[in-house]
Amino acid sequence: MIRAIVAAGMVLAAPVAFAQQDQAQVSGGSTVSGGSRSMPDLLSEGYEIKASVPNGTKFIVFMQKEKSAYACEFVTLTKTRCGSIN
Repeated sequence: MIRAIVAAGMVLAAPVAFAQQDQAQVSGGSTVSGGSRSMPDLLSEGYEIKASVPNGTKFIVFMQKEKSAYACEFVTLTKTRCGSIN
């Protein structure tokens, strides 16, 4: 009985997960969504990883270069979406 409930929940949650993935266009190592950046882009420009924190099943990584800072979320294991936080 519990397996049936869990299976039904997974089937119902799958379209939501795919819909969230489609909100940002992910291509290669970069994510394009309203001018956001990817972690490889920021690392190549000299940004340093200062901290990381778990956020549910994902991690948020905070990066900084001088007075500029970004927060990056792992969309998938290899894709990131970063936004300026200052």
